[in-house]
Amino acid sequence: MALPVISAEDACAPALGPLGIWSYQLDVQPMAVAQKAAAELDELGFGALWVPEALAREPFANTALLLSATDRLTVATGIAGLHCRTAMTMNAGWQTLSEAFPGRFLLGVGVSHQSMVDGNHQGRYGNRPYSTMVDYLDRMDAGIFMGAAAPVAPQRVLAALGPRMLRLAARRGVGAHTYFVPVEHTAVAREAMGRDALLAPAQTVVLDTDPGRARALARKFMRLYLTLPNYTNNLRRLGWGDDDLAGGGSDRLVDAIVAWGSLEQIAARVQAHLDAGADHVCVQVLTPDPQTLPQTEWRELASIIPALRARPAA
Repeated sequence: MALPVISAEDACAPALGPLGIWSYQLDVQPMAVAQKAAAELDELGFGALWVPEALAREPFANTALLLSATDRLTVATGIAGLHCRTAMTMNAGWQTLSEAFPGRFLLGVGVSHQSMVDGNHQGRYGNRPYSTMVDYLDRMDAGIFMGAAAPVAPQRVLAALGPRMLRLAARRGVGAHTYFVPVEHTAVAREAMGRDALLAPAQTVVLDTDPGRARALARKFMRLYLTLPNYTNNLRRLGWGDDDLAGGGSDRLVDAIVAWGSLEQIAARVQAHLDAGADHVCVQVLTPDPQTLPQTEWRELASIIPALRARPAA
């Protein structure tokens, strides 16, 4: 049967809580280790676990296995690339997991990046990502799916940065997942999407109070992202200039993109996103060894959850 177009009026945003975890490190662990870690995140009280799609695990299989190891945790794709699969296949995966884990799977869909798409997937990225997304969502929602229906409405968010994609995320999903953004973007995104849409920015962090070490680790992480026009164009819209974007990022930009310092300083950055309009912040922890799970840091971060305050009322 064909599914109706999802809108902010007929799909309720999930209650993810103020803090989640965004992790690529789980992808490089044996699945049994990843499942055990996900179960601990669930017990620690994080509201959601966000997993990527790039060069490691396939996200639908990955999320199914992680969901099967947890009881309450929402698992979200951050994001599943639309160029990686047909709209009908994306829809089928979304429906399948939503039926198997009611209310606990959140599909994040995005256009990805030209260098990733043209180099690794069939088809071309093109120069009209917004139109590509609209067409893809139309085909998803018109697709035939004859499997068992989910008992609650499936939920999706869009990877969004610019104002048009943000507005589309509010209109054709339950909201937006933003990545590689400073707090100032969260305020812009909330304004663009309106009051009711879910806004879930990712915040990268380094739990190290030494400025030299923390910024060096942050720049190593930022180097790739500062070569991707989707991110640099977004930063330019916010007023960041060539001097900020060069050389791995100015100190000011590094500090805006990657929160570093004490646990209290990290908590303050998360709260700043919530105060700016975020509903949920998913924290990505950087450590010197990206092959090791930052479980010590995750346990420390869990301690700040009770003190986090929801975004201000209208």
